Amino acid sequence: MEFEPVIGLEVHAQLKTQTKIFCGCSTAFGAPPNTHVCPVCLGMPGVLPVLNREVLAFSLRMALATGCRVNMESRFARKNYFYPDLPKGYQISQFELPVAERGEIHIDTGDSTLRRIGITRIHMEEDAGKLVHDPDRPVSRVDLNRTGVPLIEIVSEPDLRSPEEAGAYLRKLRSIVRYLDICDGNLEEGSFRCDANISIRPVGASAFGTRAELKNLNSFRNVEKAIAYEIERQKEVLLEGGAVVQETRLWDPAMGRSISMRGKEEAHDYRYFPDPDLLPVVVDENWLAAIRDALPELPDARQERFCDAYGLTAYDAERLTADRDLGDYFEACLAHAPQAKLAANWILGGLMAWLNAENRPIAQSPVSPEHLGQLLGLIDGGQISGKIAKTVFEEMIKTGQDPKAIVEAKGLVQVSDASELEAVVTKVLAASPDEVAAYRQGKKKVMGFFVGQVMRETRGQANPKLVNEILQRMLAE
Repeated sequence: MEFEPVIGLEVHAQLKTQTKIFCGCSTAFGAPPNTHVCPVCLGMPGVLPVLNREVLAFSLRMALATGCRVNMESRFARKNYFYPDLPKGYQISQFELPVAERGEIHIDTGDSTLRRIGITRIHMEEDAGKLVHDPDRPVSRVDLNRTGVPLIEIVSEPDLRSPEEAGAYLRKLRSIVRYLDICDGNLEEGSFRCDANISIRPVGASAFGTRAELKNLNSFRNVEKAIAYEIERQKEVLLEGGAVVQETRLWDPAMGRSISMRGKEEAHDYRYFPDPDLLPVVVDENWLAAIRDALPELPDARQERFCDAYGLTAYDAERLTADRDLGDYFEACLAHAPQAKLAANWILGGLMAWLNAENRPIAQSPVSPEHLGQLLGLIDGGQISGKIAKTVFEEMIKTGQDPKAIVEAKGLVQVSDASELEAVVTKVLAASPDEVAAYRQGKKKVMGFFVGQVMRETRGQANPKLVNEILQRMLAE
């Protein structure tokens, strides 16, 4: 029997506000345990939460960027459950009246087609604390610094059909929140994380199967691996005559498998009810319009512009615009580089290879976009060859110097004097009579040998285009 997976993701994005959602405590990551806390986020008796206006503004930015319908009035609710890192015994979230609903994004399926993935809802909520497990003793400690840090939860429709689509959807969401500058998208620190709901059904069936929820997905790779594992696990259960149990499962990346945690809760298990301490959230139409007008250019629009304005392929444009900082670097480079395609090749090739090897973001590049643009200008102007440019680039990475200074200091200016090159070519041909005879008998591949010999004689500084022209002329004589 052939099965089809049905996947939905619940993504939690931690908002980049300076203070928590309902109090003035800092949201900074990495502080000593239980130092960014106060009576409000600790849930002390008699305290009253007050909504951080910036949390609502960030939520509205995400809603507009994903085409959601903004609810002009929304409501906070209490989600009741008991866990050591939840000091109040409930979490302030939104349930029946979220801030936004019914949006969409489009993902590239890898075959040049776009798939629409629906967004069910976006709602605001506070984060819980964190349990810190002692590696040496069977003891866990509670750090409540994260308690009350603002989140938006983005719930997708069950429209995803493969682990790869889930990965593409998650990357697109991360790109959007980073473009909006509302979340840093750091999966390792937990500021951008997701739970995956997976079920399978016979191909052609309309009803959904029983779903399992996967937690502890802290990287794009783990999301795809965990979903692929869960699909195969459910297939085995059904093919052996068993039944899939609705449950929450924990992904163990070290073991490469998921482990059952508990039975999956339904909404009624949380006993949601409107939070009596918080008034309904009413959005002013003029304020919403101002937020809409201030939205930045988003990834899809920027990708289309890169293709139209710079003549880039859709593939290159998508890679350059997936990260806002990378797109900014490319456009800053173009202010000094004459060819967009050449700039894209160098950025996506040599520069990104070095950054990935060093595990650095583009913002930490030792080569500024201005210096890279100047290097490409030297290539385009014929002052240096592409081969010499690689040597200069390596020196730029080491020293941060501008390319012109490196070229002058190391005497790397390209030889473009025709008479000087003709003398070198004459010497090379005179030393290679057998190869000259072979070329004139029709073995044109020997041209590469001649070019290599000339480059060796000039220490790689000869203008390759001029060398080819001189060789073809002299070999035809």
